[in-house]
Amino acid sequence: MSVKECGNHGEGRRKLFRRIIAGILIFLVIVLLTILLIWAILRPSKPRFILQDTTVYAFNASTPNFLTSNFQLTLSSRNPNDRIGIYYDRLDVYATYNNQQITLRTSLPPTYQGHKEINVWSPFINGNSVPIAPEFSASLGSEQAAGSIFLMIRIDGRVRWKVGAFVSGRYHLYVRCPAYITFGSRSNGIMVGENAIKYQFVTRCSVSV
Repeated sequence: MSVKECGNHGEGRRKLFRRIIAGILIFLVIVLLTILLIWAILRPSKPRFILQDTTVYAFNASTPNFLTSNFQLTLSSRNPNDRIGIYYDRLDVYATYNNQQITLRTSLPPTYQGHKEINVWSPFINGNSVPIAPEFSASLGSEQAAGSIFLMIRIDGRVRWKVGAFVSGRYHLYVRCPAYITFGSRSNGIMVGENAIKYQFVTRCSVSV
């Protein structure tokens, strides 16, 4: 084989290699555009969360700058999408007062939510002698003495969207549910057992993804 023939053979192999690479790139671009087109047409809606009720087993702010609390929540989530499922990879629930966390985080089990499905959870959240900033401790005591306290039930998590066989990457999920807890003569709760009070809310939560 002559030098010229060897050069032509090498050039042919390079052209074939370039064509294969170009074909793979074109295929990947088509797949990506198809996914983006489907995504744009379906336009996934955020899940809808509702705080249905809160049962207070303990709420003790008698020690200055410390709070002990124990709650059981009933939370529901609805997937409003017709063709998109939701993977809840992580959901952490906790309570805050004036943006200060007052309970430990409780993790909900990972789950998949199909089209138009509703999931309900009833987690416990609690905190034992949680340090409270002095200015918040004073206002907390005053509000409790006045008969009502405003808390925020929060859920932080990660979700993925499922469209057919395609599953998206993970997105941050932030849920905020207001809860008004009343005490004494102003209490509108229902006694549960000997030392627990259940408050019915059916409060729609704010959701951001």
